[in-house]
Amino acid sequence: MAKEALLVIDMLNDFVIEGAPLEVPDTRKVIPAIKREIGAARKKGTPVIYVCDAHDTDDREFAKFGWPAHAVKGTKGAEVVDELKPEKGDIIIGKSTYSSFYGTELDDTLKKLGVESLRLTGCVTHICIMSAASEAVLRDYGVSVVLDGVAGLAKEDHDAAIRIMKNVIGVKLV
Repeated sequence: MAKEALLVIDMLNDFVIEGAPLEVPDTRKVIPAIKREIGAARKKGTPVIYVCDAHDTDDREFAKFGWPAHAVKGTKGAEVVDELKPEKGDIIIGKSTYSSFYGTELDDTLKKLGVESLRLTGCVTHICIMSAASEAVLRDYGVSVVLDGVAGLAKEDHDAAIRIMKNVIGVKLV
């Protein structure tokens, strides 16, 4: 069986907390499923990797895509929510765009760990999750998306991303 890693993507205060700058309300609903996945991964010795937005105050993404400032390095908003805090041995990788791979050490980290497949959780389904899934498949990783462990900004966008990931990108839905 291929060695797997669990990715927890952008489960940060600035996405999860009510009233946060880029609040994704459904993220609060997926916390129990992500907790379950983290617990199961740790029990099996599967690497748990947190991939987290980490922006500079003047990050070009804010203006380029019209997002409010969010997940600014060194702020409470850029921290993983309390319910899912990383533990000793977990890996944290910062990213400054939708991509979990672009300009990050994720691919090198996965290769060093001998990982061949990824299990994705987090937010936002139709942005950072779908980007991670697509890039991972293009890099020859097997990819599973935990259906009750991902959240989108709107149901129709979430549903469309799930269909695209399954039917176009070829991920496994679990």
